[in-house]
Amino acid sequence: MSVAIKRAYEPAAEEDGYRVLVDGLWPRGLSKQRLRVDEWMADIAPSPELRQWYGHQEDRWPEFRRRYRQELGRPPRKALVDALVKRALSGRLTLVFGTRQGERSNAAVLAEVIRQKLKG
Repeated sequence: MSVAIKRAYEPAAEEDGYRVLVDGLWPRGLSKQRLRVDEWMADIAPSPELRQWYGHQEDRWPEFRRRYRQELGRPPRKALVDALVKRALSGRLTLVFGTRQGERSNAAVLAEVIRQKLKG
């Protein structure tokens, strides 16, 4: 029962467990065979408007995090979060993302939300 995040450009590993790509866009230059994800949950990614506004600008991170958590609490993303929580209860879950800044990515926010739900 654990949740990890991993950059799409890092090699997949057995200990990753169930791998879910959580970006709305497929990572550049990666084939399906190389990425090796069990599922692509494009609809759980931040809205295009939020993603474009954020642009991985460090000073916008706190506001991005707040807004994305709001989006995750509303349909259709809420049901997808619940599905990931259920998946995490049955084994290791790795959220795969494309950006270079893992600690300030949508995957980091999503992992935080899932961990909170797992704690109850």
